[in-house]
Amino acid sequence: MWLYLAALVGLYYLLRWYRERQVVSNLRDKYVFITGCDSGFGNLLARQLDLRGLRVLAACLTEKGAEQLRDQTSDRLETVILDVTKTESISAATERELSYFGVKVAVIEPGFFNTGVTNSEKISRAIQEAWDQASPEVKGIYGEKFLASVKKSVKKLKSTCCNNLYLVTNCVEHALTACHPRTRYSSGWDAKLFYLPMSYMPTLLVDAMIYWMSQRPIKAL
Repeated sequence: MWLYLAALVGLYYLLRWYRERQVVSNLRDKYVFITGCDSGFGNLLARQLDLRGLRVLAACLTEKGAEQLRDQTSDRLETVILDVTKTESISAATERELSYFGVKVAVIEPGFFNTGVTNSEKISRAIQEAWDQASPEVKGIYGEKFLASVKKSVKKLKSTCCNNLYLVTNCVEHALTACHPRTRYSSGWDAKLFYLPMSYMPTLLVDAMIYWMSQRPIKAL
């Protein structure tokens, strides 16, 4: 019984492996639009897909970031300046854009990785700025000890983040180039073993876990 079950599971993963290794043909004729290409995942992915031969349309926030990316890639890659916080910038960038043509959606669910988003120095500065702008009443509710605890936790962030950004960009590359991409991809062991299992737990249990792990204001009940 168990032998048959193991054989079926092994056959399933073998077939999935073979199916996912089938690559889309004529990659050099395919276009990919990527946002956030100044640094982090976007920058790495743009360079990675450019090496695969795809025609990359890379959106950068600054002209400096766009220029640096062009210096590191082939002539196939094109850059566009895009600020995702401005409606007019988005409209200008989404003119080469194709919707309603059977576009398949693949969800990439990464854990914590060392990028600009998880930069502990930037986060600490933002926390301090928010604290400095808070009213005396708010400061009294949370307390200096709360601020110190939060900033201490932020300092530990860098040591817990993964440095291998390819774990994420490889998933994106597979989703773009495979004939049969997955619907969901998880990157990093923290995503696989902690965050994804948490998403299937009862909300009450997850809320309780977060409550007990979080820092508490000095006047918390």
